Amino acid sequence: MDKVVATAVEAVADVGDGASLAVGGFGLSGVPNVLIQALYERGVTALSVVSNNCGAMESGLAVLLAAGRIGRVTGSYIGANKEFARQYLSGELEVEMIPQGTLAERLRAGGAGIPAFYTPAGVGTQVAEGGLPWRYDGSGGVALASPPKEVREFDGTEYVLERGIRTDFALVRAAKGDRHGNLVFNKSSRNFNPLAAMAGRVTIAEVEELVEPGAIDPDAVHLPGIFVQRVVALTAEQAADKQIERRTVSAPEARGTVG
Repeated sequence: MDKVVATAVEAVADVGDGASLAVGGFGLSGVPNVLIQALYERGVTALSVVSNNCGAMESGLAVLLAAGRIGRVTGSYIGANKEFARQYLSGELEVEMIPQGTLAERLRAGGAGIPAFYTPAGVGTQVAEGGLPWRYDGSGGVALASPPKEVREFDGTEYVLERGIRTDFALVRAAKGDRHGNLVFNKSSRNFNPLAAMAGRVTIAEVEELVEPGAIDPDAVHLPGIFVQRVVALTAEQAADKQIERRTVSAPEARGTVG
């Protein structure tokens, strides 16, 4: 089945207000910026987003966040996104923060059809006991807090029950993909993109390089096409548009003198 869609706007045409999205990316790596921009242009709002972070440097999900299009975020990292922190503390944004490994496994479990699983991460903390502020009231108080979770003991160790995550849609970015939706990710962009893709009921992938079926060695496929419903081929300019979150330089080497 040829899953290629002509434009990003067409690919996200049925994403409506209030939809839930699993969005790939790790920092600024592997973020589906073109699909996110298409959602912004459509004016979709009240989105519930599941992602490692919520964008940075006015790119990625930060585009939707700054426009007030996101109502809820499930993630594990705020980073240096000051607008994210402002909306959260002012009560404009509902936020569920969870351990990063737990987030990864909740996405994977949802995509694999596993409704819930036990993990030791978070036992003895508010992650398990409840009380984490999901939404503030704008005056420093907590308007909505996380509920307690089931804790059980296995072989002398306590574990907390975490639910798998399923979303209406998933947006991901791959380095290479074919018309059947088989995808290959580059380095750290592989951290969350495959997991987000698995969690979405409808997964849309923007690919930097579109190839014909059979061009990707089956052993090289990171995510099989069964998890992908739509593919958008990026232009050369879009594929090359990659930002650096924090640029640093090495200190110059000390130069000795020859006597």
